[in-house]
Formats: sequence, structure tokens, C-alpha cells
Amino acid sequence: MTGGLSSIEGSGGGGIATWATITGYGTDHGVGANVHATYVHTAGYDLRDYGASAGLFNRVELSYAREEFDTGKTGGMLGLGEGFTFDQDVYGAKVRLLGDVVYDQDSLLPEISAGLQYKQNDKGAIIHAVGGKNDSGTDYYISATKLFLNQNLVVDTTVRFTKANQTGLLGFGGDRRDAYQPEFEGSVGYLVNKHLALGGEYRTKPDNLRFAHEDDWYDLFAAYAIDKHLSVTLAYADLGDIATIRRQNGVYLSLQAGF
Repeated sequence: MTGGLSSIEGSGGGGIATWATITGYGTDHGVGANVHATYVHTAGYDLRDYGASAGLFNRVELSYAREEFDTGKTGGMLGLGEGFTFDQDVYGAKVRLLGDVVYDQDSLLPEISAGLQYKQNDKGAIIHAVGGKNDSGTDYYISATKLFLNQNLVVDTTVRFTKANQTGLLGFGGDRRDAYQPEFEGSVGYLVNKHLALGGEYRTKPDNLRFAHEDDWYDLFAAYAIDKHLSVTLAYADLGDIATIRRQNGVYLSLQAGF
């Protein structure tokens, strides 16, 4: 499980939280990579997400994700048309600054990385109509991840500086607020064995738009490594209210392959 998972924004880490770890199994003398496909289903919406990431010499990570947010029947209720879809491209880069999550077991120092994600949404006219300021934006973050090997426990804390509404799917900035804010992402995972990890994640988000309150997200997950190169993650995800539609919770399923 040291290869980690792929987040919905393409970076290495958890499902809704970014970690400090560099994707893949590459050492400081090699290169690793992952591809992923993720599906999230709630009562009102579907999210289809796929992408790829590469880890260079256990120092630099480059990633890309394509997000397709399908409003389904809810799109008709919102006046957008049934099946209306918001699409977003996410380009990411991460640099490991210090520490090593696997090898630094004799130290309390976590692995620490800094990164950015540039996001481009394709529905600028709709975003401006609901009060969003921009259809593109850049998130900046710093992450700390610590593996307590003797306790089979991995813990991550990330601070993200962002203007994104629903991670950018509803644009960036809004008619309530248009400034970068620090937001928290956290993960805790218990390694049952070398194949199975159980845990949870929590992510706070800005509330920039007057027309719709935005809630924090959390999930409870089980990640299973079929072998070193293929893993599957199943989670219960609670995404709160999305675009005036309340209590959006459901199933998160993700497949990852890599080396």
C-alpha cells in the first residue's frame, strides 16, 4: 500500500485529500506512475474522474485529472437541462521538501511536500450566472504525512489555499467572498495487513457563493491492493449540500494501476 491512492484531483494521496507522498513506487533513482478512474454517485449527482500521475526520483510529482460532474435529473430541477455536465481539467505539480514517509521511522519528522493544482472549468457562462468570479484558478497546498509502521497507522494533514467552489466544479471565488482561504484536509488510515487499509478523511471548503451553501466533505474508506500494481477503493462519502440540493451522500469507487 506504499503507492497510496489517487485523489479526485489527480495527486497522490487519499480520495478527497492530498498527501505529501510522491505517487508510484519509484525510488530516488527511478520513476513511478499511476493511472486511475473514479466514480462517485449520490442521490442528485454523479462524478466521473480519470487521470494519471508520475513520480520522478521520489522528489517531484506531475499529475492530470479530468473531472465530469453530471447533474443528471437534478440538472432539470436547476434549469440547466437533464444530464447537464460540468467538465474540469486539473494539472498538478508537487515537490517533496524533506522527510520520507517509509524510511524515516526513527524520527517523528513527517514527509513534507508542497504543491499546486491549476484547474480549468468549461462552463464559464454558468459559473458567472450563479455568482462565480472565474472559471479557472490555482490551488496551493502544503502536506505532511507520517507513517507509524509499528502501529500500522498513516496520518496526513494538508493546508490548502484556495478560492475553489466545490473544488472548482462551480468556479472560483464568488459574490460572498473572492479571496484565498486556508482550508484543512486530513486523513487517517489503519493498515490491517499489506493488502488492506481502512480509514477516513475530512476536507473543509470555502463558502463563496450566495445562491448555495457549501459544506465540508468526509468519507470512510476501505482500500485493497490486489497486488503491487492494482488497487481498488470503496468508500461512503458525505458531500453535504451541493448547489441547493441537500444531503448528498453516496458511494465512492476508484481503481488504480501503477508501478
